[in-house]
Amino acid sequence: MSALLALLSSVVWGTSDFVAGLKARTLAPLAVVGYSQLVGFVTLSLVVLFGHPLAPGPWVGWALAAGVGGAIALAAFYSALATGTMSVVAPIASLGAAVPVLLGVVTGETPSAIAWVGMGVAVLGTVLASGPEIQAGLSVRPVALACVAAVGFGFVLFCMDRGSRVSLVSTLWGMRLTSLALYAGLAAVRRSTGGVGRRDWPVLLFVGVADLSANILFVSASTQGMVSIAAVLGSLYPVMTIMLARAFLGERLRWVQNVGVGLALLGVVAIATG
Repeated sequence: MSALLALLSSVVWGTSDFVAGLKARTLAPLAVVGYSQLVGFVTLSLVVLFGHPLAPGPWVGWALAAGVGGAIALAAFYSALATGTMSVVAPIASLGAAVPVLLGVVTGETPSAIAWVGMGVAVLGTVLASGPEIQAGLSVRPVALACVAAVGFGFVLFCMDRGSRVSLVSTLWGMRLTSLALYAGLAAVRRSTGGVGRRDWPVLLFVGVADLSANILFVSASTQGMVSIAAVLGSLYPVMTIMLARAFLGERLRWVQNVGVGLALLGVVAIATG
C-alpha cells in the first residue's frame, strides 16, 4: 500500500506540473502560483480548524523559510514550463533532491556513496538533456529558470523535513501562508490580481488541490512504509510530465536528450535511495 501511495503521489505531482505549465502559457505564471497557493491555503486552513490545530514549537521559522523558497521556486518552475520544453525542464527541476543532501553535509550528516554518485549522474544527464537545446539557438532562460527551481525545491524539502519533525500540517500551513502573503504583497505593489477570470478557476483549483494531495499522499506513503522506497517512487513525477507533454504537445527530443533525461531521472532515484 505504501508503494502504491508513493507512486500515486508522483502521478498527481507530474500531472499538476503539466497542467500548471500549460496554464502558465495563457496566464501569468505568478498568477497561476498565487491562486493555486490560495486554494492550498484555504484547504489546509480547514484541516487545521477541524482536525489538526497548530502545534507549538520551532516549526514557524522553517515554515517561513520554506514559504519564501517555495514561492520563488514555483514561479521559476512554471515560467520554465511555459516557455521551454517540458520534457527537459521537469527533470532539471527534479534535481532539487540533491540540495537537502548537500545541506545535510553542512549540518553534519554523511550521505552514502550512492547519493554522491546519483548527483554526478544527474548533473551529467542535465547537461546532455539541455545542451542540444542551447546549441540549437533556443533560449537558455527556461533551463536557467529550471535550475533556480531545483535549488528552491531542494531548499523547501530541507526546511519541510526540519519543520515536520515538530508538525507537518503546521509547517505546510505556515509555508502556504507565507507564499500567499508574498504574492499578495506583489499584487498590491503591481496593482494587479493577474487578470484571472471565471474560466481560469477550474484549472487553478485543480492545480492547488492536486499539489496539496500529492504532498499528503507522499507523507502517508513515507509514514506507512519505508521512507527510502517512498522517496524513490515519489521522485519519479517528471516521468508523468514528460508523458503528458509528448501526448498532448507532441514534444520530441533528440536521442542524446532522451539519454540525458533518463540519466537525470536515474540520478534523482539514486539520490533518493541514498
